[in-house]
Amino acid sequence: MTLTDMHAIAIARPGGPEVLELQRLPAPACRDGEVLIRVAAAGVNGPDLAQRRGHYDPPPDASPLPGLEVAGEIAALGAGVTNWQVGDRVMALVNGGGYAEYAAVPSGQVLPIPDGWSFAEAAALPETWFTVTQTLVMRAGLEPGMTVLVHGASGGIGGAAIQISAILGARAIGVVSSPEKADYATRLGAFATIDHTSEDITARALALTDGKGVDRVVDIIGGKMAEQNVAASARGGHIVQVSTLDGSTASLSLRAIMARQLTLSGSTLRPQTSATKAAIADRIRADLLPALSRPGFVKPSVAHFPLAEASEAHRAMEARRHLGKIVLITPFGAASSP
Repeated sequence: MTLTDMHAIAIARPGGPEVLELQRLPAPACRDGEVLIRVAAAGVNGPDLAQRRGHYDPPPDASPLPGLEVAGEIAALGAGVTNWQVGDRVMALVNGGGYAEYAAVPSGQVLPIPDGWSFAEAAALPETWFTVTQTLVMRAGLEPGMTVLVHGASGGIGGAAIQISAILGARAIGVVSSPEKADYATRLGAFATIDHTSEDITARALALTDGKGVDRVVDIIGGKMAEQNVAASARGGHIVQVSTLDGSTASLSLRAIMARQLTLSGSTLRPQTSATKAAIADRIRADLLPALSRPGFVKPSVAHFPLAEASEAHRAMEARRHLGKIVLITPFGAASSP
């Protein structure tokens, strides 16, 4: 196979996992300022499922193919790219088209794979770590000593929030739904967990903070959870909304928000400009990436599916029973595995 064609997963029509089809398509062109990555592994994320259902359109000029994060080797450099070389092992936040054997991406959105990490492990990082860095660190101003309530603590966003909080000297409380997920969140660095199936989130969060409440909240749930986030927050707290798995509408007490001087912010990563994504990458490179190669750092749990079985990967994602992340492995990635 040459750089003129490749295998990729396309969305035949809006619908369930069965609409994902393996097709032979032209490989993307490597434009000025971009690198072309030979993809070994691609992460599966919530926005991919939303796009497949027809609820999340790609931004203008982005690839219509699903997939927002990859890891692999640089195969070609666009004009003006001087900070990378062909053959470099990298992970990247892509603007679409990650479910493929090749992906083109602005060079500022590319990061080196940490020492000791496989392609599959590295592919599980960019989308969630860029998201949490932008929302919790850069917008919500996470500082050492703060307490962070993390919903979905055993998933991709939740796991990233726990580990980023720990690296930056904050303390994470993970909200989970089973003892197995509580154990996983603890291994990632949560200092405490709350099982929402048997414990009251607000009461437990207040007890863990001596009645003060949490300084920051990372929420992927939405819906009725918004009320508990407000009730569990400390004065001056900041609630970060990054997804709405259980509903996009909520009833909130504006008086409670005013009285506690709370901030509620939300963001979607994919429509951000390349300059914004490059700034996030710079922050990750400077403040977070070195920790990933340190002895004892716990790598996120990763479940593997072949690229051709993307529909099965989506079914597993929708079941919400997995720990950590799900990634798709290309033939190149399978051949490169240790």
